[in-house]
Amino acid sequence: MDFDLTEEQRLLRESVERLMTDRYDFEQRRAHARAPAGWSGEIWAQYAEMGLLGLPFAEAEGGFGGGPVELMIVMEAFGRGLILEPYLASVVLAGGLLRHAASAEQRAALLPALIAGERRLAFAHAERQARYHLADVATTARREGGRWRIDGEKSLVLHGDSAQQVIVSARIAGGRRDRDGIGLFLVDADAPGVRRRGYPTQDGLRAAEIGLDGVEATALGEPGAALPAIERVVDEAIAALCAEAVGAMAALHALTLDYLKTRKQFGRAIGEFQVLQHRAVDMFVELEQARSMAMFAALMAGEADADARHRAMAAAKVQIGRSGRKLGQEAIQLHGGIGMTMEYKAGHYFKRLTMIELLFGDTDTHLAALAEAGGLLV
Repeated sequence: MDFDLTEEQRLLRESVERLMTDRYDFEQRRAHARAPAGWSGEIWAQYAEMGLLGLPFAEAEGGFGGGPVELMIVMEAFGRGLILEPYLASVVLAGGLLRHAASAEQRAALLPALIAGERRLAFAHAERQARYHLADVATTARREGGRWRIDGEKSLVLHGDSAQQVIVSARIAGGRRDRDGIGLFLVDADAPGVRRRGYPTQDGLRAAEIGLDGVEATALGEPGAALPAIERVVDEAIAALCAEAVGAMAALHALTLDYLKTRKQFGRAIGEFQVLQHRAVDMFVELEQARSMAMFAALMAGEADADARHRAMAAAKVQIGRSGRKLGQEAIQLHGGIGMTMEYKAGHYFKRLTMIELLFGDTDTHLAALAEAGGLLV
């Protein structure tokens, strides 16, 4: 199988990596984090100018026409840069729901502003009782005349504090964990009845708790049959997160190697001690295993067979979680005390890797799901 990038893909990688080098070193990232929204509006505008916000959307709808491989390239570069902007929340998650669930008329109305960077969306799905069960939805939607109204509570809405509109999952029929009866609804973030409490997450990004009290909403697609689209978008998000994790791991590995070459003990660089060289090699092995599974996840993200796609994402998430934890722990230990400080970026990479492991199912959850499905290949 040919894993070489096309000329267009290489140019995409070079342009995004150049942006990260020029505009996203660690001190610049700390300045972006101090902005009112917790990220840079100027950088977001540059993403739009480069076409990154339109990456996964069809050219006929004003997008770049990219697929999972292009998204992998961008997310890996973002992982190296430790970006703070709501790319995953607005483009991958909410944008994915527009691609897979919204009508052509709704996409025509919403996508131009999203691609131009003028509209930011978030996806409100997780609920406190649900854990990682995607069908567990207690939020309800009811018809009132010709309108939909939503009641419920949503938790850990990624970048939900700065989104102008929120795509909310809500149940119109069935029991709390039934697969049927779930719909998707578009809600204005400042609509009457919306309560938002934003907060920083441990990795420096932002999230929100959102309450909805009889909020007026517009249905996306066919109400009651949204779960397959939600599962597909979550699988695509897992593939994107795997690529981001590889970028963060690669940067953390390089940072650790540089530290081993410059930090001196007993009159010599600590990287000259064989036992530390062995640990650095172990980090490299974990990185390459994670890279292989991230590529596999990207190749399977567009798989039409939902069962095969779910198994692939579960396997990738298990390896990414294990590799990220192992590599991160080694990096912090090899750095010593400086690795734990907020002024040094090693700890920030490890925090992001830890958050990635927990998003959309932790390692144990996906390992159990993979075992129940009979393994990766059945």
